[in-house]
Amino acid sequence: MSLILVTNDDGITSKGIKALARALRDIGDVYIVAPETEQSAVAHALTLHRPLRFERINRRAYSINGTPTDCVILGVTKLLPRRPDVIVSGINNGGNLGDDITYSGTVAAAMEGTLLGIPSIAISLVSDTLNRGRHKGSYRLANAAEFAKRLVLMVLEKGLPPDTLLNVNVPPVREVKGVRFTRQGKKTYDNSIQELSDPRGRRFYWIGGGVPSWELGEDTDFEAIKDGYISVTPVHLDMTNHRALRDMRNGWKL
Repeated sequence: MSLILVTNDDGITSKGIKALARALRDIGDVYIVAPETEQSAVAHALTLHRPLRFERINRRAYSINGTPTDCVILGVTKLLPRRPDVIVSGINNGGNLGDDITYSGTVAAAMEGTLLGIPSIAISLVSDTLNRGRHKGSYRLANAAEFAKRLVLMVLEKGLPPDTLLNVNVPPVREVKGVRFTRQGKKTYDNSIQELSDPRGRRFYWIGGGVPSWELGEDTDFEAIKDGYISVTPVHLDMTNHRALRDMRNGWKL
């Protein structure tokens, strides 16, 4: 039976990771290795300046006092009985669309799995904000968990290209229209740095809270979510701009 490592950045007690683990137990032996507390927006951070410790929650679940990347490394190299066949990170409480993947601890866990040569998936459940209130109700965890199971089965059968992870976003709708294979969109924030004052009049700054806008296009992750489709984006870890490299080699004289 396949061995599946499940992790996240929302912490081991999150509803998303519990729903994901339950769904994947139908198709494999699931082990959970997740942060003991929320680690959202930590990106691909490693803990290098203090000891890492784990707590065994049960026979197949561990909490780590570190980042999602720490969890993957410890899970794969120390805690699991063997190397996992696939790593699934999520279900994140909120979307990881466009440029947000560079900040996401959820996506970073899948990145680390990919660097270790293990097929890896990041899955997130988008909030209603992107749809501007058109789809009322709570997050649809059942949709995301069920799709994760289908996708893991496909990845176990077909594998993934080298250095490639899948970034999945699920719309917050009761009835998902289908699946689109997409490219990473572009997201910008208006006034995302808030300047405030404490009771003593000293200024401080708070990142976040700006109004987001998106570059829409028929093949972007944003457009898929807006239209009620699951977005599946293959993300390649080689960030070299090969066209620019070729032009520099041919035209730059330094």
